[in-house]
Amino acid sequence: MRVFHISGEQFIELAEVPAELPATGFLWLGSARREFEVGIAPIQAALQRWAGGQIVDLHVADLLNNQLPSHFDYTSWYDLMVFRRLAAGPGAAQLFVDGEHGTLAAARRALASIDTSPVGFAVFDRVLVTVHPTDCAVREHFAARLSGLSSHSIDGRGNARLPASPADLMLRMVNHMVDSYLDLRRLLTRQLAYLQQELLDPKSRFRDWSVLLESRNTLHLLEDTCEDQRSAVQEWIDGLDEWPEEHDPQARRERELLRVRSRDVLEHVERVLAHVRRLGESAETAVQMHFSALGHRTNDIMRTLTVLTAIFLPLNLITGFFGMNFDTLPLIHSSTGVWIAILIMVGVGIGLVAYFWRQRFIGTD
Repeated sequence: MRVFHISGEQFIELAEVPAELPATGFLWLGSARREFEVGIAPIQAALQRWAGGQIVDLHVADLLNNQLPSHFDYTSWYDLMVFRRLAAGPGAAQLFVDGEHGTLAAARRALASIDTSPVGFAVFDRVLVTVHPTDCAVREHFAARLSGLSSHSIDGRGNARLPASPADLMLRMVNHMVDSYLDLRRLLTRQLAYLQQELLDPKSRFRDWSVLLESRNTLHLLEDTCEDQRSAVQEWIDGLDEWPEEHDPQARRERELLRVRSRDVLEHVERVLAHVRRLGESAETAVQMHFSALGHRTNDIMRTLTVLTAIFLPLNLITGFFGMNFDTLPLIHSSTGVWIAILIMVGVGIGLVAYFWRQRFIGTD
């Protein structure tokens, strides 16, 4: 577990959990899921001292659940947010390092390496408790990022860049997890583009339907995850509107900044959801175009065979006529009869080919 003290002027990592809350700022307790499970007793005792209340047992179970979807819940002394991150696993990232993103095997490994582990947030008035997966880089990223910000780190509007409250830090972390979808978006777009090329290539016979099925199932999973994320953020915004009204101008300003940041996070989630749906529609369209092209090629083949049959059918009629076992047939006793019959068959064949060509039953167009 890592403990940080964040105020408007400083960001300090503490060696251990303090007995009392600092006079200013707030505390951030970040731990991996297994560490949180082992050290839940001292954390609950510290929260009782600091905030006058502990995390409810059901919420503790939610924070320890690795399969829980994104959702929001609240009590009178803290809010609970569980947010599933969307990220490409290290195996997927290595595909682009090795230059293997142009094979079906790479597509299968990329789709199987998508990570959607949940990250839990317990937001108190002056304490933020975060529970991360074991290999989650969100905590380390923000620890390194915030430690690099000094008290003079001011943005263009004169606002301190350090989080002003636990809710502010929670929203920044959620926004970072949503923005990290960009890597996953590029990965899925490349692999699905390769599958579409294989589907629409007229010279190849696509047989790896299992890879395409896995990609569609992955997109459905991501769509469900994004919808849960959107619902959780929307419930957080609704709960934020129900907070008691602040009379202090600075507090009202911070509350309004929280609303702005919350709406920005919701907009990012909706953009991710829209992109996932576009990818799903693109994959479905590629499958439909594949079968349409397959049906078109089949029709071309059948048309060619039908034309050939129509050309040779009268020729077979002519040869069958002169092949009858009668002695009085015309031309059979003439020395030029065979050549006349050949010229007739050639003329009929050329005439039929010309007719079918003009009718566009045969040709390259």
